[in-house]
Amino acid sequence: MGSPLFFLYALPQTVPPAAAGLRWPKPLFAAAAIILLLATAIGLLFQTAVMAGSLADAMRPESISAVLGGMDLGKSALVRAPLAFLALVVVLIARRGRRLWFAVATLGTAAMASFAWMGHGAATEGAGGWVHLIADVLHSWAAAVWIGALVSFVLLLYSSRRDSERLKALHRALHRFSAVGTLLVAVLVVTGLINSWFLVGLDHIAGLWTTEYGRLLLVKIGLFTGMLGLAAANRFRHTPALGANLGGEHAGGVSLAELRRSVATEALLGFGVLALVAWFGMLAPPASIM
Repeated sequence: MGSPLFFLYALPQTVPPAAAGLRWPKPLFAAAAIILLLATAIGLLFQTAVMAGSLADAMRPESISAVLGGMDLGKSALVRAPLAFLALVVVLIARRGRRLWFAVATLGTAAMASFAWMGHGAATEGAGGWVHLIADVLHSWAAAVWIGALVSFVLLLYSSRRDSERLKALHRALHRFSAVGTLLVAVLVVTGLINSWFLVGLDHIAGLWTTEYGRLLLVKIGLFTGMLGLAAANRFRHTPALGANLGGEHAGGVSLAELRRSVATEALLGFGVLALVAWFGMLAPPASIM
């Protein structure tokens, strides 16, 4: 979701390095679609095994059909797997360009929303259920846009030639993402607070560190804070330094190397956040513990 959207708003067709002229986007999207398809199938199998009692029982048609037809995680998989397969087909047959980016971004957006369908937000009962579910979806979308852009930046920074025109285009892309990034941070903070209201609650904040879920959540907040610090450094230090050096004899120079390290570190922290979410997303939140 995030990388094709980045191509649409940050890399115009007419200015190098336009995304349509890059070689790595299609392999990147194909790999993402394959991983999503396999992860959906494997995750569904093992979740069914937990409920059925064994891996052998999970492979029985009646067990699989019960999960697919009667549980939210099964319905979510039924949506996500075809979207991943369709994205793979589109990537393989379509030419690089805005139509491909738009198609993959649309399929990725729908696939991201399906994750909230099998999460804590979908399980919230009462009048606040829809509020929690919508907050989960928006949180997932904002995270996908941010991390997808970081992956694209890393590949651009480490694969692009250091000619003047490409560095100027990279500088413009950084500025375009900065505007989007401000909105992403706002969405992540607001939706994160909403999710915390439902999953942690005011009564459990003081003892958050006493539960495994709470400790992992605090680590996640720490990694997110680190991402914010690096994003601020990229916006207010590294990007202006890159722009100031573009007209010099050694365009980019040290500022480009610093930017590479900063963006790569920010991306690693982002994947760390995803790993923690996958971990504590399987745990009972503090608000559900009496």
